[in-house]
Amino acid sequence: MNETMVCAVGNVATQPVFRELAAGASARFRLAVTSRYWDREKSAWTDGHTNFFTVWANRQLASNAMASLNVGDPVVVQGRLKVRTESREGQQGWTSADIDAVAIGHDLARGTSAFRRSGRPEQAAAGAPTRPEPDWETPAADPAEPEPAAQRRREPAAVT
Repeated sequence: MNETMVCAVGNVATQPVFRELAAGASARFRLAVTSRYWDREKSAWTDGHTNFFTVWANRQLASNAMASLNVGDPVVVQGRLKVRTESREGQQGWTSADIDAVAIGHDLARGTSAFRRSGRPEQAAAGAPTRPEPDWETPAADPAEPEPAAQRRREPAAVT
């Protein structure tokens, strides 16, 4: 597969639009990606050029994007880049950059987010049992047995 995969970090520029199509749910929104650079003369960060992408999400990703995203949210989008150029009679041609999203998430470098799992429609319809949550607790060690070296905790060295 020769696809151009990209990862874009920016802000949601338009409220997501949701449509139910014959192939399943679809949502789209515009993503604003602004470069920033350090201006030595001003001794401050300065905004550079802003690129806009139309992000397309399908099926469950579309439903989750609609429930989770608002204008201004900082997000990270991963997907396939599609650049289209079109010209119409009597008009100058235009170029559109779209991202067919594979994953969308809030940018945790710029804020917090609370994750909630959504139910899978195919599981609910089939009545499939949910997978049990693993037990992450480590069993207590027998005090009579010496602890293996690989499991011993190292205390951080004191800094003087």
